[in-house]
Amino acid sequence: MQNPSKPHRAVAVAVALILSASASLAQAPQPPPPEATDPVKLELMKGFPPAPDKTVRLSTVLKFPNGRWAFHHMRELGPTVQVWRGDEKPSIVREAQQDIGALKFEDDKGGKTTLADWQRSTYTDGLLVLHKGAIVYQKHYSGMAAHQPHSLWSMSKSFTGLLSTMLIKEGVIDPNALVTKYLPELKDSAWADATVQQTLDMTTGVAYQENFRDPSSGIFQYLHAAGLLPAPPAYSGPRAIPDLLVTLKKDGEHGAGFKYKTVDTEVMGWLLQRVTGKSYSALLSERLWSRIGAQDDAYVWVDPIGTQITSVGFSATLRDLGRVGETLRTAGRSNGQQVIAESVIAEIRKGADIEKFKASGQATRFGYSYHNQWWIPHDRDGTFEMKGLNGQHMHINPAAELVIVKLSSHPNGDTGFTHNLDRRAFAAIAAALRAH
Repeated sequence: MQNPSKPHRAVAVAVALILSASASLAQAPQPPPPEATDPVKLELMKGFPPAPDKTVRLSTVLKFPNGRWAFHHMRELGPTVQVWRGDEKPSIVREAQQDIGALKFEDDKGGKTTLADWQRSTYTDGLLVLHKGAIVYQKHYSGMAAHQPHSLWSMSKSFTGLLSTMLIKEGVIDPNALVTKYLPELKDSAWADATVQQTLDMTTGVAYQENFRDPSSGIFQYLHAAGLLPAPPAYSGPRAIPDLLVTLKKDGEHGAGFKYKTVDTEVMGWLLQRVTGKSYSALLSERLWSRIGAQDDAYVWVDPIGTQITSVGFSATLRDLGRVGETLRTAGRSNGQQVIAESVIAEIRKGADIEKFKASGQATRFGYSYHNQWWIPHDRDGTFEMKGLNGQHMHINPAAELVIVKLSSHPNGDTGFTHNLDRRAFAAIAAALRAH
C-alpha cells in the first residue's frame, strides 16, 4: 500500500525548493532601470569610429549594458558562417494586429503589471506573438531593426536537438549507441561510456560547471575555446571546441540526473555533422531555413579553427523565428509542405523524466523536464520551449494555437531570474487571445 505521507512530503519539498529559489533570486542585485541602459540613448558604437567609452568589443560583450547593442550585432564582432535562406520567395505571414500592450497580469510582488511594462522591465529587444499563424503583436526595441539577426544563445541548443531528433527518426543516429560509436576521438573523455540519448538529455556525468560568477568555472574555458571571449595572456587551455571536449573527464554516473551543460550540445553538434558529412549551417539551411520561407539569412558563430558553435552560436531575425515556431506548432507543416516529420515533434514534446530534472536544482522550473535539448513544462496546454542566456525565449502553445518569440538583453544571464513573470505573461497572452 502506498504511504499516504509521501505526496505531502513531495509537496513540502517542492514548496521548499521554490521558496529557496525565490529567496536566492530576491537576493540578486537589482538591475539598473532599462531606459538608462538603452544602447541608442547611450550612443553605443555611434560615430566613425565611436568614442573609446562608447566602443563595444568582443571582450566586453558580456559586460552590461554592452550586450544591449552587441546581441543584434554579433557578426560584426567576430567570425560567422551564413545559414542560407534559399532561393524561394519569403512566405507571406498574415497580420491581425491587436493592441495587447495594456493587457494586465500578476507581477512578482502580488500586484499587476502590463504587457508593455513586462517588456520594458525584462529588457526586451523584440517580441513577436503569432495566433493561428497570424501576427497579432510585433515590437522591436534597443535600436534593433526587423532585418537584424539577434543572438539566440542557448536557444541554439534546441535547433541542434531538433536536427538530432530528425536524424534519429530517420535511422541515421542510434540514440542508444555510445557517443564513441560516432566520435572515437572522445574515447578518453567523459563521454567514453555515455549514450547519445544521455548526451541529448544532459544526464551525462561530466566534470564541468556553468557558473558565470566563478572565473574558474568550465563555462569560461568553453567561451575561450569558442572564441566568444578572448583568452587572457596567461591562458594555456584549449582554444577550439574539439580540443576542449577531448579533455573533459567523467564526474558521477551517466543517466542519474539532469545537469545543464553546454558542452553536451557541442558533442551532439559534432556528432550530427560527422554522421551527415555536412556542416551545421548547411544542415540548418537544407532542413529548415530554406524550407520555411525565411525572409533573411541566419548565421552561426565559428571558433578559431572554424568549428561551428552549435550550442550558443545561432542568430536569426524575430520574424523568421516566428516562422520556425509556427512550423513546430502545426506539427511540422509550412507552406503546404511537411517540413519536419510529425514523429520528430511528438518525440520532443513527450519530454523526459521529471524526477531526473529535479537533480538540476532548478526549483523555479518545478514540473519541467529537458528532452532532446528542449524545455518541456508538462503543463495542461502541452507547451514546449526554447530558452537562452539573457532572456531569449520561444514559447509554443499548441492548445492555444500560439507562438511567442521574445529576444532580450537582460543584465542577469539566468533566465530563471524572470521565469515566473515570463510564464505569467505567456499565460495571459494565451488567455486573452482565446477569449478574443
